[in-house]
Amino acid sequence: MDYQQLKYFQTVAHLEHFTRAAQELYISQPSLSRSIARLEEELGAPLFDREGRQVHLNHLGRPFLRRVERAFYELEEGRRELADLIGPERGLVALDFLHTVGAHLLPGLLSSFRGEHPQVSFRLFQNGAAVMLNQLESGDIDLCISSPLEGRIGINWANLMTEELFLAVPPGHPLAARNSVRLDEVAEEYFISLKPGYGLRTIADQLCQQAGFVPKIAFEGEEITTARGLVAAGLGVALIPAMAWQGIAGPLPVQLHVEEPVCQRTIALAWVEGRYLSAAARIFRQFVVDYFAAILT
Repeated sequence: MDYQQLKYFQTVAHLEHFTRAAQELYISQPSLSRSIARLEEELGAPLFDREGRQVHLNHLGRPFLRRVERAFYELEEGRRELADLIGPERGLVALDFLHTVGAHLLPGLLSSFRGEHPQVSFRLFQNGAAVMLNQLESGDIDLCISSPLEGRIGINWANLMTEELFLAVPPGHPLAARNSVRLDEVAEEYFISLKPGYGLRTIADQLCQQAGFVPKIAFEGEEITTARGLVAAGLGVALIPAMAWQGIAGPLPVQLHVEEPVCQRTIALAWVEGRYLSAAARIFRQFVVDYFAAILT
C-alpha cells in the first residue's frame, strides 16, 4: 500500500460516496474503485459495506481508518518539524477564523505579520466555532480565532478581545427610536440567527435564555452580513456583534444597546495543548496576542 492509496481510502471513508470522493480527489470514479479494491485485496479484508456508490465503513474499516489518520498525523508533524529545521521563517501556518474577524480584523493582522515575516505562508479557513474546533482537534489547522466553547478538553485559549452584541431591529420598529432596550422586550419577535454550530448562535441562545425566553428563529444562515440585511428588510431582529456594524453599505437596521442581560462575546485564539506547533505557528501565535493587546490599548 502507498500514501496515495491510503489518502483515497480516507476520503471515501469520510464522504461515504465513491462519486463525490472521486470528484474531490480529481480522479475518475472507476480508478478510485479499483484503488480501494486493490487496498482491500492487499489487506485481505473488506473495509466497506457497499450499496451502489454509497459505502459505509464496516467493523474492519473503522479501526483501520483510525490507524491511517494517526499515520497521516505523524507524517504532518514530521513535515512541520523538518520545516523548522530548514528555517522557521519559511513555514506554513494553517489558520481558521470567524467570518467577522476575516472581514474586519484579519487583513490588518496578516499585513502586519507579513511585514515582519514575509516568508511565512498561510492556509486560511472560515468556519463556525464547532467546525473550527473539530479541525483543530484533528490536526487540520494549527490555530483558530473563535468564540470559546465550553466542554472541549485539551484546547488552550488566549483571550484577544471582548465586543458588545447589539440588538438590530428594522427601521420603523416600535423600539427603533430608543437608544437601549432589555432583551426580554423582543421575546415575542422573530429572530434571525446563524445556524447551530456557530459560536454566535450559541451565545445568542444563551442570552435569550438568561432573559427568560426561547427565541423564535425565522431564518438561519451562515453570514452575519446576510442576517443584518434581513433585519433591515423587516424580517426579524438579531443580535449583531459590534465588528459587523463596520463598513455597512445598503439598507441599515437600527442598532440598540441591550441593558439586560449584558450582551457581549469574547474572541480568543485557540490551539491544542501539548501538540507540536511549528516555529512559524508559534511565532504567529505570539504575534496575534501582542497585536490585539496593542490595538486595544
